[in-house]
Amino acid sequence: MSGYLRRLASTGAAYTAASIFSKVIAVALLPVYTRYLSPSDYGAAEVMFAAVVAVSIVIRLGVVEALLRFYYKTDEQPGEVVSTSFAALFWAGTIAALILLPFAGPLSQLLLGESEPALARVAIGGLWVLTLSEYLLTIFRLDERARAFFYFTLASVLVTIPVTLALVVGADLGAIGLLLGSYGTGFAFVVTLIVYHRHRLALLPDLPLLRRMMRFGLPTMPAELSLYSLSFIDRILIARMLGLAEAGLYSLAIKFAQAVNVLVRGFQLAFPPLAYSITDDDEARRAYSAVVTWFVVLMAFVVTGIWLLAPWIVRIFAAPEFYGAVDAVGPVSAGTALYAVYMVLLVVLGRTGRTEFNFPATLAGVGTNIGLNLLLLPVWGIVGSAVSLVAAYLVVLILMYVFTQRLFPVPYEWIRLGKTVGAAAILIAVGEVLVPADGFGPLAIRLLLVAAFPAVLLATAFFSRSEKRYLMLMAHPSEVYSRIQAAREKEKTDVEEGMPDERGLAEV
Repeated sequence: MSGYLRRLASTGAAYTAASIFSKVIAVALLPVYTRYLSPSDYGAAEVMFAAVVAVSIVIRLGVVEALLRFYYKTDEQPGEVVSTSFAALFWAGTIAALILLPFAGPLSQLLLGESEPALARVAIGGLWVLTLSEYLLTIFRLDERARAFFYFTLASVLVTIPVTLALVVGADLGAIGLLLGSYGTGFAFVVTLIVYHRHRLALLPDLPLLRRMMRFGLPTMPAELSLYSLSFIDRILIARMLGLAEAGLYSLAIKFAQAVNVLVRGFQLAFPPLAYSITDDDEARRAYSAVVTWFVVLMAFVVTGIWLLAPWIVRIFAAPEFYGAVDAVGPVSAGTALYAVYMVLLVVLGRTGRTEFNFPATLAGVGTNIGLNLLLLPVWGIVGSAVSLVAAYLVVLILMYVFTQRLFPVPYEWIRLGKTVGAAAILIAVGEVLVPADGFGPLAIRLLLVAAFPAVLLATAFFSRSEKRYLMLMAHPSEVYSRIQAAREKEKTDVEEGMPDERGLAEV
């Protein structure tokens, strides 16, 4: 068990490190962008970025999800799975971009409420780039080559930054500059990755294999699209009901929830390959339960920090006219955390092959999101949209839990999960109700509330006796290191002797 969790921690750390670097740079550049772009320009760019992701989900047709599952199936050839899935996505992305280009004007009118054909054309080109870059980076995930994934992501960010700054600040291209900087450099890296992986790729798919993959992956597409639309439809509704300026504020709130998104992204990339590689069902159940418990602890801690410190974060990184985003930061970060838990349940469905159950759950979430947005946006503004997002994810999680427990029961640690969520809710409520949102003194008090999260868990008897012993070891880093080394050596010995690793969570 601890071997699986160490694998998840090591690969997830590399994916998270790549995401951290890119998100930190994105947040660090916000003072520049919010001064050279109006809220309306920023909102238009973010709506287009979101639209590209949504359309990319459609044209991928669930192929990436099928790739992650079929690559580990014992009755399939991994090399054929990779080459066939690339061929399918290459032609799907190319044909979709060519079809959409003549409709750039009407598409921009539909999304933004005003005609911006040049902006839409850049976004359509970005559709091809995003579709293939997601796939090509997935190959590194299949091989658990987290270091290569990190280096390519790092290089992409380092090239994109100066190009985007030159286009936005130097050339004063506004929203178009943001899209050109991202997708123009992305095109160069897609070509580089195609050359790098060329021996594993093909332009002609194995049609029988593709049909098998599509039977698995296609039902995941509408579900993935409807789930993503939870963070996409709200921006369109805000743009149409409240204006592009409010859509810009909401998009900025999403940016400030990046600390949660960074962890979710790392988990999203690392967990499926690991989860599908566990062949024993009972072992998988124990692993999934442990992963959920500890990941929820981590997410609850981060959400507490973002929620309580949001006023100071926004003041530091955004121009004054963007300060209205602060009230939506906390709920948006909570909604993003709920998405991470959904990923575990999605993998459970993938393990059973019953991916068709995903769509009804996500469709119910979309309906909840749209309905609540229509009700709450006129009353609460962008905060209403953030609350709608949280409610929608809760609906999705409840339905997914009902479906997955019927197909593949997992013994989740509900008491410990309740204590975790309760601790975060109490600390957030105390900070929001009793502590002002301005000044150095209130900042210090809110920081203390965030730091108190582990202590609150300890007071609720969250930790087991063995976990308390290992927590005490944190005061002695050399002892921790020696135990980790001993655990690794024992794991190597166990593998060589064919013995299962049953040492539990202690070493982690």
